[in-house]
Amino acid sequence: MKKINIINGPQNVSAVIQGCMRMPALTKEAAAQVIRTAYDCGINFYDHATCYGENGAAETRFAEAFPLTGIKREDIIIQSKCGLCFDRNEFDWTKENILSSVDDSLRRLNVEYLDTLLLHRPDLLYDPEEVAAAFDELEKAGKVRFFGVSNLVPMQIELLKKYVNQPLNINQVQLSLEQSQLIDQPLYMNNKTTEFSLNRDGNALDYCRLNDITIQAWSPLQVGMFGGTFIDNPDFEELNKALAEIAERENVSKTAVALAWILRHPAKMQVIIGSMNPEHIKDACAAADVNLSHHDWYALYLASGKYLP
Repeated sequence: MKKINIINGPQNVSAVIQGCMRMPALTKEAAAQVIRTAYDCGINFYDHATCYGENGAAETRFAEAFPLTGIKREDIIIQSKCGLCFDRNEFDWTKENILSSVDDSLRRLNVEYLDTLLLHRPDLLYDPEEVAAAFDELEKAGKVRFFGVSNLVPMQIELLKKYVNQPLNINQVQLSLEQSQLIDQPLYMNNKTTEFSLNRDGNALDYCRLNDITIQAWSPLQVGMFGGTFIDNPDFEELNKALAEIAERENVSKTAVALAWILRHPAKMQVIIGSMNPEHIKDACAAADVNLSHHDWYALYLASGKYLP
């Protein structure tokens, strides 16, 4: 498994992250198999959020399963996210909610600290001074080691950076061959004939690279947010043909090639997989060992529906 170092953050972490959002549907034995399979494939990074499952059920199931794996706590990175409060139909970055959310996550996960904590989507009413106070308290208490954000544009990060004392070293955003707005816009600059030219994220990719913020790509196989996967989707015939050609050459799955497309980018991103199927996890992890050429990368990009202006 390819490993990367997150600047001002965890070191020697896997390029592929195991997402745990779907874990509540599993028995603790099946969840343990998922955790162990991922670990045996080289994954040492597990992603959670307080909103994954009712009352944080994903974190609870992970904690029930983890002792069955034989893995040591210190050998993995546990990340959680807070701020999405669907029970109240709001996003909440208040100091009170951040602190209580972390305490709840630690209790559910049965751990003494989180390796990383991300603020999960922007609270439109947040006070950066409250966030800073919460981060200071969590760091001082040893409850969180590193901090980051999720789905934030550059100016939102800049505002946070003015107040917080800790480096913000992660931005978790959506990215896939189909949802590639993060990459597209500069190619179509000043082109009024296509929506690809619209700047929707404030140049988040370049900003993160300039500021040593590691991008974690979520839903790397999705069409839109909830449109299912483009793998074997008849609406993406050309893309699947291109994926299949490289997959056959590299002796891996089309899924692995699609993930390798993200990992090929020089921004040194991580990619989050969400499968709870051990065989699918093995297939996905093969992405870290696929070496796409410059030509391969562009061939897949164009097959996904983009074009060179």
